[in-house]
Amino acid sequence: MKPQEYPDFIKSLPQADLPVQGAAGWLLNGNNGQVLFLQTDETTLVPDHSHGDQWGIVIEGEMELTIGGKTDTYHQGDSYFIPAGTVHKATLYKGFRALDFFADKERYKTKF
Repeated sequence: MKPQEYPDFIKSLPQADLPVQGAAGWLLNGNNGQVLFLQTDETTLVPDHSHGDQWGIVIEGEMELTIGGKTDTYHQGDSYFIPAGTVHKATLYKGFRALDFFADKERYKTKF
C-alpha cells in the first residue's frame, strides 16, 4: 500500500505545538475534547507522561506503546485506549500516522 499524507483540508487545521522532534500534528478542537491528526517524518520517541483519557487508531505505520508498564506494538487499524492519569510512552516509527482523541479539550496548544 502506498503511503499517504493527510489531505490539504486537514493540514489547513491549526498545527499542534508538539513537545517532540520529528512529529507533526493538526488539531480539531471541540467542547468535549481535542482530536489530533498525527504523523512522523522520522522515528520519534515520546517520553513517559500522563494526562486525561486518550483513545486513538493507527492509520498507517507502526508504533510501540507502553501503557502502565505493558508494551504492545500497534499497526494500521489497531486502536488503543489510555485511561486518565496512566503513565505511558511510545516509539513512533518513520511514516506513522494516527488519529487521537483526547478528553482534555486543551491537551495541545496551537503552534504559532
